[in-house]
Amino acid sequence: MKFSSPAVLTAVFLASGAVAFSPSVGHTTTATVRQSALFSTTEEAAPAATEEEERKRTKKDERLRMMKSDQFYRKGFKEVRTDVEDVMEDQFKSELVDDLKASNYVVEREGVTVHLAKDFGFCWGVERSIALAYEAVKHFPDKTVHITNELIHNPEVNDNLHEMKVQFIEKDATSADPNKKDFSTVNDGDVVILPAFGASYEEMDLFDKKNVDVVDTTCPWVSKVWNTVDKHQKAGSTSIIHGKYAHEETIATISFCEDYIVIKDLNEAQMVADYITKGGDREEFLSYFKNAVSEGFDPDTMLSKIGLANQTTMYKKETRAIGQLLQKAVMAKFGPQEVNDHYMEFDTICDATQERQDAVHDLVENSSDLGLDFILVVGGWDSSNTAHLLEIPEHAGVRSFHINRAECIGADNTITHRTVDGEIVTETFVEDLGKDVVMGVTSGASTPDAAVQDSLSQIFLLKKVHGGAKEE
Repeated sequence: MKFSSPAVLTAVFLASGAVAFSPSVGHTTTATVRQSALFSTTEEAAPAATEEEERKRTKKDERLRMMKSDQFYRKGFKEVRTDVEDVMEDQFKSELVDDLKASNYVVEREGVTVHLAKDFGFCWGVERSIALAYEAVKHFPDKTVHITNELIHNPEVNDNLHEMKVQFIEKDATSADPNKKDFSTVNDGDVVILPAFGASYEEMDLFDKKNVDVVDTTCPWVSKVWNTVDKHQKAGSTSIIHGKYAHEETIATISFCEDYIVIKDLNEAQMVADYITKGGDREEFLSYFKNAVSEGFDPDTMLSKIGLANQTTMYKKETRAIGQLLQKAVMAKFGPQEVNDHYMEFDTICDATQERQDAVHDLVENSSDLGLDFILVVGGWDSSNTAHLLEIPEHAGVRSFHINRAECIGADNTITHRTVDGEIVTETFVEDLGKDVVMGVTSGASTPDAAVQDSLSQIFLLKKVHGGAKEE
């Protein structure tokens, strides 16, 4: 099957900022849509503002204004699209993964039985981002092309961009701000790619004022979160963002907020809920959240009217639990009849993230019946959505490993993997290579099928060599 836009699209945008897309590359069965949809969203550039509207502009309004520029591209470049499709087909497609899907997600090779999660791998937004970036390089062959961050959290994809001579903008080593970047290398006439996580408002404003071409590959789900925090701002609410304050996506999101606090889990949400209902030690609260709040944040005044949003790769179930907790806190503080005046909530979890989590849950729940020795999770070590996939079997007590490349599986039957605590460790991999191996496998939303094939091929070879030697 050709790795083309019509083959990979699996959902449709509905209305402005509405639900976006399910997984791609044939991983689901929803209807495909026209090729042009891959490079479009329902979010259109804003018309010219009146003088009164100019005074009321929000950062979203400014972003939409920037998108009107003739040097701002979001829909790709048709003249190079076929070439890019061929390149992506060659780099990312996997015959082994196709065989798994065709055989009810189970194959047996070299004494290894593999059970593939029903939803896995590239999501639509990631695929779109890669296509846009690759097309940009081909469309501007004589220009210097920069990217503000990793395109996605996948080492192979970012390595490909390096090989295509894309210049990754580095952090500013002279700045006390660990997130500040050095844009001095970006010159007039250059091209700048904004990654799938998006770019901050300040970065977009900087490029708007420079004579550069901007190729925006931001995932539409991320833009949906930005639209949500804009609604908070217009309602005079503080944005409570369920996410990781140092993650690229959340950094971009908070740049579109006025007042915000970032909470990473239910425990931190409980701290906020307790402060809403009972107050507390202001300085202690601010000290704990010092890296996760807006400048001048005052919990005594800014938690009386709140809105919830989230990093798109977080647990949907946890975000819902956080929403219920905060809603109950507001209800306890202001009364049931006043809840809608003090609390806003919109679902901004990416469907692809949830579907991959649900598929791993299914593997875990059936691990005993399937006789799984372990579950392998393939994806970038700095990928938030992939890290959450690991947490599911780990918390259920199922042996599991998160690797970022096939090379993590050593010929000496060791595996180098990332733990749920973020530590990189090396240990014995298959406990008994003399026996048949039964395993589950999944991959993050930024992981190409080819990476799964390479990882499984390493395991097949390992079993063939060591298992055969032991039997002799």
